[in-house]
Amino acid sequence: MTLDQKTLQKIVRKLQVDVKDFALLQQSLTHRSYLGESAEAMSNERLEFLGDSVLGIVVAEYLYTQFPERTEGELAKAKAVAVSEPVLAESARMLGMSDMILMSSGEEASGGRKRHSILADAFEALVAVIYLDTGLEAARQFILRALESILQDIERREHIRDYKTLLQEHTQGLYKKAPNYVVINESGADHDKTFVVEARLDDNMLGRGTGKSKKQAEQAAALQALESVKK
Repeated sequence: MTLDQKTLQKIVRKLQVDVKDFALLQQSLTHRSYLGESAEAMSNERLEFLGDSVLGIVVAEYLYTQFPERTEGELAKAKAVAVSEPVLAESARMLGMSDMILMSSGEEASGGRKRHSILADAFEALVAVIYLDTGLEAARQFILRALESILQDIERREHIRDYKTLLQEHTQGLYKKAPNYVVINESGADHDKTFVVEARLDDNMLGRGTGKSKKQAEQAAALQALESVKK
């Protein structure tokens, strides 16, 4: 699979972006596994690094200006969900990017086109290309359009219940396993208990959370796990 100019023009039209640097666009869609099949290929890892920062500032600015009544903690949690790997992967999938990415035949055979990490990385790399080629405002418009669904959930405060679901989507995409939640501490009187829960994958601790109920503590543990993914 190669991306000739005609194919790249189709991709630009499908993504509804005004990118003219086709070499950079192709790089954004090149997974590192493809380097073994093309001596001239460049992976999207450096672009992903830049795109992650552009994405973060755009989403942070949007949340800050749109929700002046929300606390720093609420905004941080909302941002963690909006830029989480499962959300970015789903956004990439909705844009049709899963069929655009260059990867090795082995990676593709192992399910690479559905892998959250690959899709999310390509999304971030594409953000970087839009930023470099057409500027921050164009990148902002693209990001807000692509993340419209999760931003609407945040406005309705419906994103709060999604932490465990998002974490499960992440671990299923990467490891084909769902996390489990273990109560590691329980304190306080029967009517005022506090629970500490760890989200684990096999024997690995992904995140830890505290809450007045097991469910609340599980959500907090899932959120911490999602936040650690983006660090």
